[in-house]
Amino acid sequence: MAIEASNFIEEFINEDLAAGKADTVHTRFPPEPNGYLHIGHCKALAIDFGTAKKYGGMCNLRMDDTNPAKEDTEYVDAIKEDIHWLGFDWEDRFFYGSDYFDKDYEFAVELIKKGLAYVCELTAEQMEEYRGDLTHPARSPWRDRPIEESLALFERMKNGEFENGRYTLRAKIDLASGNFWMRDPVLYRIKHMPHHRYGDKWCIYPTYDFAHPIQDALEGITHSLCSLEFEIHRPLYNWVIENVSVPHTPRQIEFARLNITYTVLSKRFLRGLVESGLVDGWDDPRMPTLCGMRRRGYTGASIVDFCSRIGVAKADSLVDIRLLEACIRDELNETAPRRVAVLDPIKVIVDNYPEGKEEVFDLPNHPQHPEMGTRPVTFSRELYIDAEDFAEVPPPKFFRLKPEGEVRLMGAYIIKCGEIVKNEDGSIKEIHVTADLETGNGNPVDGRKIKGTIHWLSAANAYDAQVVMYDKLLTLEDPSKLPKDKEYTDYLNPESKKVMLGAKLEKSLADAKAGERFQFVRTGYFTPDSKNPGTFLRTVTLKDSYKPQ
Repeated sequence: MAIEASNFIEEFINEDLAAGKADTVHTRFPPEPNGYLHIGHCKALAIDFGTAKKYGGMCNLRMDDTNPAKEDTEYVDAIKEDIHWLGFDWEDRFFYGSDYFDKDYEFAVELIKKGLAYVCELTAEQMEEYRGDLTHPARSPWRDRPIEESLALFERMKNGEFENGRYTLRAKIDLASGNFWMRDPVLYRIKHMPHHRYGDKWCIYPTYDFAHPIQDALEGITHSLCSLEFEIHRPLYNWVIENVSVPHTPRQIEFARLNITYTVLSKRFLRGLVESGLVDGWDDPRMPTLCGMRRRGYTGASIVDFCSRIGVAKADSLVDIRLLEACIRDELNETAPRRVAVLDPIKVIVDNYPEGKEEVFDLPNHPQHPEMGTRPVTFSRELYIDAEDFAEVPPPKFFRLKPEGEVRLMGAYIIKCGEIVKNEDGSIKEIHVTADLETGNGNPVDGRKIKGTIHWLSAANAYDAQVVMYDKLLTLEDPSKLPKDKEYTDYLNPESKKVMLGAKLEKSLADAKAGERFQFVRTGYFTPDSKNPGTFLRTVTLKDSYKPQ
């Protein structure tokens, strides 16, 4: 079913459909279960699952667990959760790369029997020494080992008779190839290490370049979509498919990886942050992991929207992180109910408002969506305003509260600043004001122009909470330009996490659940922390100068 192509991958697919090379588009997403998915994986996810959906096809989920060193079922479960959170589903097509260990071994034997693979005794260091260069071919003194001898040694390798590194199985391709991946690459290594699914059954493990095309072919994958670094591996992918008896012939197509400003997507770097305690775990809201972004308040839809906006390209590029922020901001601007939070409170006493009296103003849950209704907000003599909304010595064009100045309390009265009471250390204890009680509910007064409006909370309608303000984890805008004498950790942003203690929030927020999202008026978008009750996390600021193209 050819459709109008919107990128080069779909153009290739249409070519294959027109040529009869495929009837149904079948893709796969093959994450390695040695860490948590991050925003970089989402591009591959969106392409793999999205392409299959667009063509009415199928997409498999396959855990690439052929390397036993780092795989863990914890990561398998987390990967599944993240993919479902993004809105994708593999249905009943869930596999492990290790499902095919027996077939991998059989196909390796087949290559040996065809004279296309041999057991080599070079160590890793010797292979590097003998790899040659562009004018000199690689060398291996074991390349012409008799087939029967290689078969016997390979079986003994499988039976655990040799120590790690003693032998490898190598493909016999072309030692003089200009593509170094084709210079008799290793297909199997000895690793005496238990596998998370098979225990000690295996002590030899296939390399990714050998196992992956076999997995694709056995699952009937028509188009193996992968990131650009595998382009140079494609000749080896095709060589394996052409030389073993697999039932299908997949086509590998490469696309550019996702690179984002101020963001490093290396699993090794992210794991190092976690293990060194520089962040609070894989789900630290500053991390680019999906579990971290989910905890911070991002939605799966906003991330898929981001992947859609950046498109599919063949060349690497650097995407501005503000585009990602714009995606969640655009969504929450339409969907997040408004609430009042005073993050850095100053007490305000309304001198001409009777003690013990309370009245209720109705504030809209969303100014642009009347269908979301209103909520009651209590007004009383004692209030809180944000410290940034008062200036004892105001700068030019400061339209908020200042000595002898007037300002509107959002949805309530106009107040005028009076006495400023200070503590012994000079900090402000409380500000006394008088209210124009004819201006309730935002009513205007003829002949007066009040330029400033500030948010507020009544002490009777507030509770204490902790609010955490997050910013970029790194200060290095382009991670690819890391100076040679520096580490990424040298660019950790000391302002990436700011804890606001004693913030005053609307009482209705006390019942908010993890996963709910709110706009704190004039402040930003926030969500309850799923791990720390009573704490709200900032998802994204309220505004940004960035304008998506």
